[in-house]
Amino acid sequence: MSARRPPTSTQQDNSYARLRQWLGLGRFVPGERLKIRQVAAELGVGVMPVRAALQRLAAEGALVNSPNCGVAVPLLTRAEFDDLLQARLLLEGEAAERGALRLSEAETARLAALCDRMRAAVDAADAKGYLDANEDFHRLLYATAGSPALMNLIETLWLKAGPISNRLFDVPEAVPRLNDAHEDALAALRRRDGAAVRAAIERDLFVAGQTLRRRCGSG
Repeated sequence: MSARRPPTSTQQDNSYARLRQWLGLGRFVPGERLKIRQVAAELGVGVMPVRAALQRLAAEGALVNSPNCGVAVPLLTRAEFDDLLQARLLLEGEAAERGALRLSEAETARLAALCDRMRAAVDAADAKGYLDANEDFHRLLYATAGSPALMNLIETLWLKAGPISNRLFDVPEAVPRLNDAHEDALAALRRRDGAAVRAAIERDLFVAGQTLRRRCGSG
C-alpha cells in the first residue's frame, strides 16, 4: 500500500488494536523507540494508519513522544510502577472474584489448559510463551465477570504494565514460582471460592511486581 494513500478508518482502527495488544503482551520493551516504517511493515499496512495509531496511543499515555525520535515506550519509575500495581490489585482482584462465580465448565477447562501452557513455558524458560498464555488466562477470567467497564480499565493498565513484563525472566531464581498463584487460582475456581480466587490473583500480581519493580528507575 502506498504511504501517500489516505488510510481508511478500518486500517487505522486495526493498526491501533494490534499495537494496543502488542503493548499489553510486552512485545515492546521500556525505552524502545518505535520506528513507523518498521511497524508498518510488520502490520502489513502503510505508514499513515500506523502514525495515527501511535499518536492515539501516545495521547492515552501508553507511548511517549520523544523530540526528533518519534514515539517510544515509556520508562516507569518505581513510584509510577507502585501506583500502577495498586490499581491493578484493586481492579483485577475484583474482576477475578466476579468471574470466579460465572465461569462455565468449558471455561474452567480452558483456564486449566492455559495453566498447563504456563507451567510448560516456565520449565522451558520460554518468556514469550508464558506471557502469551498468562494474558489469555487473565483475560478469560476477567471477561467472564461480565463488566465491560471494568475490563476496559484493566486493559488500559495493561498498556503500561505490558512492556516491563518482559523482565519477569531476568531473575532466574524467581522463574520456577511464576505459575504457583495460577495453579492456586485454578484450584479455588474448581471449588467456586471467589474470595480465594481473588487472593490468588492478587498474590500473582504482587509477587511478579516485586521482581519487576527492581527493573524500574528510581527517579
